[in-house]
Amino acid sequence: MRVPRLLLYSWTLLALLPVPCSGAVLLRVPLRQGPLSQTAGPRGPSSSSRTRRGASAVNFVNMIDNLRGKSGQGYYIEMAVGSPPQKLNILVDTGSSNFAVGAAAHPFLHRYYHRSLSSSYRDLGRSVYVPYTQGRWEGELGTDLLSIPHGPNVSLRANIAAITQSDRFFINGSNWEGILGLAYAEIARPDETLEPFFDSLLRQTSVPDVFSLQLCGVGFTQNYSAGSSTVGGSMVIGGIDPSLYVGELWYTPIRREWYYEVIIVRIEVNGQDLNMDCKEYNYDKSIVDSGTTNLRLPRKVFQAAVKAIEAASSTEQFPSGFWLGEQLVCWQVGTTPWHIFPVISLYLMSENRNQSFRISILPQQYLRPVEDVASAQEDCYKFAVSQSSTGTVMGAVIMEGFYVVFDREHKRIGFAVSTCHAYSQISLSHTQLWLAFICEWLHVNLCISKHF
Repeated sequence: MRVPRLLLYSWTLLALLPVPCSGAVLLRVPLRQGPLSQTAGPRGPSSSSRTRRGASAVNFVNMIDNLRGKSGQGYYIEMAVGSPPQKLNILVDTGSSNFAVGAAAHPFLHRYYHRSLSSSYRDLGRSVYVPYTQGRWEGELGTDLLSIPHGPNVSLRANIAAITQSDRFFINGSNWEGILGLAYAEIARPDETLEPFFDSLLRQTSVPDVFSLQLCGVGFTQNYSAGSSTVGGSMVIGGIDPSLYVGELWYTPIRREWYYEVIIVRIEVNGQDLNMDCKEYNYDKSIVDSGTTNLRLPRKVFQAAVKAIEAASSTEQFPSGFWLGEQLVCWQVGTTPWHIFPVISLYLMSENRNQSFRISILPQQYLRPVEDVASAQEDCYKFAVSQSSTGTVMGAVIMEGFYVVFDREHKRIGFAVSTCHAYSQISLSHTQLWLAFICEWLHVNLCISKHF
């Protein structure tokens, strides 16, 4: 194993929003066609959290493989903006609510949105400013006609933030020129009166209130090498495609419609419970966020998890900088000792609130491959679990093992084993857990708790 010096570049950006209860600031981390019908949506609520596979009346084949990206830099989809259509690659982000695109020349953009060339653009006469802990962007609000070439066969008018100035927002070589926020209006900028893209889609079309993501990371392919950083996947808008998962879908409730907030009731490393009060896992929230690269954990939880992972993988020595995400570790191509690293298990509250279900996270997910410019003979990795000051964030490295359904109509998120992985150890299972209800009660009353 070799430990090279890591050239740090932050592609996971943190936006500022108000935190309920505490009054402090919230830091957020940002990393094909056919008509749809109502029958494409998810089945109605069931008495359990499971949904068995079934035939769909709608063919989603043209939406398969409509996502592209690079490891650690996010997944993007092609969108057409304006009249005549301008094709742009847009980052898919379930952790924000603005549709924003580059609208001025930038060293990292090969193309950008030209408002003056769109006959359908309408200026709203409002500006928007979005600060991050490491960077910012600002722009002007308007509306324009949008469509997704490899998505539902519809066109709609939606709000768009034309980014005119930015600092450390766009990523050199990422190949995306904007961001598609898919969360709820409560966290839209400049305020919740700005209707998000998906809300506009629902209001103007008959597309069902659901979308699903299959993110296929570079670690989930046959003949895998860390030197290949290209990733792909599928975003199905308006339904669920059974061809993208195996087994059953397990659902967890959306606790609050701002971010896609869920409740974690237990975390295990190598089969051993971290044995922490469940409110520690969810303070101040737990969210599912495709726009974040890492699994981010609150400080106390992160420290406990790293200690457990270090103990389980003690047959090799790792520098402290590796666990902090500041250094890479490398092995000769094809010799990565996956077997020494433990499985991380997250237990999510199920729809039946006296139960939970477990999602198992493999080292092939939480060790993120990074291209090593020094040598083509090594596979190098960055530890993709990091510390958070704003709760747990289940980012892309978690989602890459699963097919994730954002069933907004029934206020739930579904997980199933993805068909794009190459590892049979990935699993979903359920357990009776009466503490799940207690954990929810504690989480709801978190704001009056004095002990964090």
